[in-house]
Amino acid sequence: MANNDSIKKTLTVTILLCIVCSVVVSTAAVYLRPVQEVNKSLDFKRNILAAAGLTDQMNGKSVDEVFNQRVTTRAVDLDSGTYTDEINPADYEQRKAAKDPSMSEDLSADQDIAKIGRREDVALVYLIEGDNGLETIVLPVRGYGLWSTLYGFVALEKDLNTVKGLGFYEHGETPGLGGEVDNPNWKSLWEGKEVYDEEGNAQLTVIKGAVGPDTKDAEHKVDGLSGATLTSRGVGNLVQFWLGEQGYEPFLTNLKKGEA
Repeated sequence: MANNDSIKKTLTVTILLCIVCSVVVSTAAVYLRPVQEVNKSLDFKRNILAAAGLTDQMNGKSVDEVFNQRVTTRAVDLDSGTYTDEINPADYEQRKAAKDPSMSEDLSADQDIAKIGRREDVALVYLIEGDNGLETIVLPVRGYGLWSTLYGFVALEKDLNTVKGLGFYEHGETPGLGGEVDNPNWKSLWEGKEVYDEEGNAQLTVIKGAVGPDTKDAEHKVDGLSGATLTSRGVGNLVQFWLGEQGYEPFLTNLKKGEA
């Protein structure tokens, strides 16, 4: 009688089980990928609407409905600060472009305060317009915190200076500390803050501690996150980078003049 507990049979069963499990997992991944991509796209759009303050106005409509009705996506050449038609926003992947030397530029240490390494040549911006023209513009931003790169959006009012909203849709910061960038109470502190001073320089940043009634230039400052100094500094740096001369500042300047 054969020994059912032999090493050979044990290994055979183990290998067959591993193969079956691998096939099941691989098959599930292939079939679920389209669903994951759809959900990822919806989450991306939902975060744009949230930054623009539109999620409270959905009235039972889907994310896609509201996004398609209210948001216009345009491609911007960051060097010239003007719109470009050479890129189709529907097909453009901004993250991939940032890693492609032919579609991005290497940043020097002095320039790279957001610690992103390379900056894409073209960025997408999201315009919310009404009967009287531009109401809100949503700008993608990213930068390194303590443990991760934070990806999010800054929304500006039609004056292109006053913050309407800020939020991050992807990061790996410490829950309860740096992860408090997702706290609605902290995000609400950004509303109404001003990006630029009278000379047009980007001044908006995150400070250590809290902004009080006696804080100088309080209109340009947001409370730091308690116990998360490096994450707070990272958020301040990424905001200053993307709203500065290496980011959207040339475009926003041209847009104010009607020259974008």
